[in-house]
Amino acid sequence: MISKEHKKHSLLARPAYGNFARNEWAMVGAPCGDIKALAEKVISALSPLYKCAYVDAAHAHDDAQPDLPAPLAAGAAAAYTDRISYHQFDFKQQPDTFKFRQLFSETDLVLANGNHHQAKAQVVILDKRKRASLQKRLSQLTNVTLFLLADNAVEVFDFVREAVPAWRDLPIYKLSETDKIVAFFRQEMQRAKPVLNGLVLAGGQSQRMGRDKGAIAWHGREQRFYMADLLKSSCEEVAISCRPEQQAELSSSGYKTLPDTFMGLGPYGAILSAFREQPDVAWLVVACDLPLLDAQTLQQLTAQRNPAMVATTFESPHDGFPEPLITIWEPKSYPVLLSFLAQGYTCPRKVLRNSDIQLLKPQYPDALRNVNTPEELEKVKQLLP
Repeated sequence: MISKEHKKHSLLARPAYGNFARNEWAMVGAPCGDIKALAEKVISALSPLYKCAYVDAAHAHDDAQPDLPAPLAAGAAAAYTDRISYHQFDFKQQPDTFKFRQLFSETDLVLANGNHHQAKAQVVILDKRKRASLQKRLSQLTNVTLFLLADNAVEVFDFVREAVPAWRDLPIYKLSETDKIVAFFRQEMQRAKPVLNGLVLAGGQSQRMGRDKGAIAWHGREQRFYMADLLKSSCEEVAISCRPEQQAELSSSGYKTLPDTFMGLGPYGAILSAFREQPDVAWLVVACDLPLLDAQTLQQLTAQRNPAMVATTFESPHDGFPEPLITIWEPKSYPVLLSFLAQGYTCPRKVLRNSDIQLLKPQYPDALRNVNTPEELEKVKQLLP
């Protein structure tokens, strides 16, 4: 008898994390002080554009510290200290990879001291003082992207060439060439900018309108299809978010559909369902009840997009709050949305109001005007061309 293979766990698309974040490099092959100094130069240059982080370990020459902060020594599992100019968390338990990813979930770039921590990409520094140490770490060189020559080195070590067969194809700079090193990381971060997909929210019940808002032909065709076409010029792919029972009908029209898998959560569930499908892309989310939304407004949103933030959105001309349903949600917003859900909140506006976002003033405020009732419908009809 041949038994069918039993899958114990659901198959989910996993974000492309390393040990800490999506974009991370371990710098290995030099004394720890040199690695830290280089990391600080890179971070100083890139921090105006990206949220950067550094991972290291304490060293013998560091200022003397007590074995444990007093609260942890007394038995606390964690302690928080407001240091005025910065904030400090102390944990008694060693974080594992899953915890590290939570802690660094909103960072764009993580640099790690490769003498103590591994990362999914590596920068190898050729320094004769650490030649023997580097030779012991060859198993860590899984994805080398850059070589740096210290003042005492003139070429890539022979054992490194054997461990990295494609070494000739990689850039080789001097450790002192800070501008070139910063330019390398800047280029890598530009390449890593998440692809932008579009999502038209069309799965609502339209109870206040009394009929399906997505099916209203504001511009000569059903609004959900009109909106999907409008997004195509700004997005790599476009999907129409819907309830599962709507999928067959909408798919027959030739448009990609994305049925809700987080049920009963309204737009919040639709956004989470999109990230569940593709967690490494950014989603330009628009509601289908924005009949005045135009290409110029979308162009403003995409042109001023800030991938370093959780989201880029507009300030509502009505109340000054962020408009969550015409927003670019970056991949880093996925764990943020899930964490709010875990605390019992399903309001995307609340997430935006309590997160680092790029908030724009709309050039055409009427473009953000939504329609929920027959009375609002009649008013907006007067504004349509």
